[in-house]
Amino acid sequence: MRLGSIDTAIVALYFLFLLIIALRTKRRERSSAEEFLLAGRRLTGPAFVATLVSTWYGSILAVGEYSYLYGISNWLVFGVPYYIAALLFAFFLAGRARRSRFLSIPDQLEAAYGKPVAITGTIIVFLITVPAAYILMLGELLQWFLGGSLLVWMIAGSAFSLLYVLHGGFRNVIRTDLPQFVLMYVGFILLIVIAASQYGGWDFLKANLPEASLSPTGGLGLPAILVWYFIALQTLIEPTFYQRCYAARSEKVARRGLLVSVAFWLVFDFLTTFSGLYARAILGGDAEPMLSYPLLAEQLLPVGLLGIFFVALVSVVLSTVDSYMLLAGQTLGHDLWKRVRSGVSDTVTPTRAGLVVASVVAISIATWKQSAVVIFHDLGSIATSALLLPMVAALYRKIPLPRGRVLLSMLISGGATAIWSSFGSYGSGYPMEIHPIYVGLGLSILILGPSLLSK
Repeated sequence: MRLGSIDTAIVALYFLFLLIIALRTKRRERSSAEEFLLAGRRLTGPAFVATLVSTWYGSILAVGEYSYLYGISNWLVFGVPYYIAALLFAFFLAGRARRSRFLSIPDQLEAAYGKPVAITGTIIVFLITVPAAYILMLGELLQWFLGGSLLVWMIAGSAFSLLYVLHGGFRNVIRTDLPQFVLMYVGFILLIVIAASQYGGWDFLKANLPEASLSPTGGLGLPAILVWYFIALQTLIEPTFYQRCYAARSEKVARRGLLVSVAFWLVFDFLTTFSGLYARAILGGDAEPMLSYPLLAEQLLPVGLLGIFFVALVSVVLSTVDSYMLLAGQTLGHDLWKRVRSGVSDTVTPTRAGLVVASVVAISIATWKQSAVVIFHDLGSIATSALLLPMVAALYRKIPLPRGRVLLSMLISGGATAIWSSFGSYGSGYPMEIHPIYVGLGLSILILGPSLLSK
């Protein structure tokens, strides 16, 4: 597929606009670690919502892949469990995170459990912040609409994101997320409205979808759905949530911002789920699942609107690439470098170097795995197993858990989850049909349970 001249002009203007607003960052706004990583802790409510909503929904092609293959169960997998987890974060963790005054999750772990735990946590946080799945989706989109090599477009998309994140840090992430937040909704509203006007509503979908697409489990079975409710617990140790809470102007901004964000995610999930249903009903069962949204747009949208929809898709992904790229760079530069090299005071420069390293690692993982859903499932399971209990305990317990026991739990639960993941893949193949996250969380509870129950 190729974009027409009008659509190409819309895309070019979009990238130029992002670059212009990002390069306005002043020198004082990127001089210190607090400014570069948290925008000076002055994040307002509207900015909090826009940057969190757009960032946390970067898995747009994975959502398209899942809703095309498994239908309405997409809402039960990528919607409901994450609403529940986000609400738990809002009510129980957001205020405590903002009061802590830390810059990152490893900072919080070190304060509670010491440097060895913080370094281990840094490595695990890096696994879930390196934006491999998002780089893959960005490359797929650019290749589909503009042609050329997937690897070349992954490198180009990563380089564009690096350009403005290196320049302005978190402040530039916020500035570019604001227009991207608007565009993501505009694009999918256009797609749904035109699909419904041309083909009809619910009656058309019922008549043209396989039975499994309208089943709550999508034909996968309850265990495959239930595992995502445990994977969604990753939200409670989600670096993008903590970053925005650390950066919020106040505890009230953090808590209310999360509650408003859940409402926006619910609306967007409606749009993406029904876009996936229309894609399956209109395109049939032989289309490329990850490209179901672009394929549907190609068939339905006229010149001009196709360019707007492409920009909407890119906005969803790019707003996540830059956020996670910054977090991954911060994890290497601020969190790891200062702990292995004593006496380091400037962590902005190492963070910028970490951004480049993180982009290379992300491209390598994306080239290896080739599936966004698999990347989310495997890395999310490892991180949740290792970090969930230690991080929640760090925020809530006045007396920290024993440091040695926490370190042992993180190593064993994370390692066991990684090994178990290698024995199968999402949907089938795990020993005794037990998903890796159950193994990891079970070991974490077994090791830390006695300490958690003590005063």
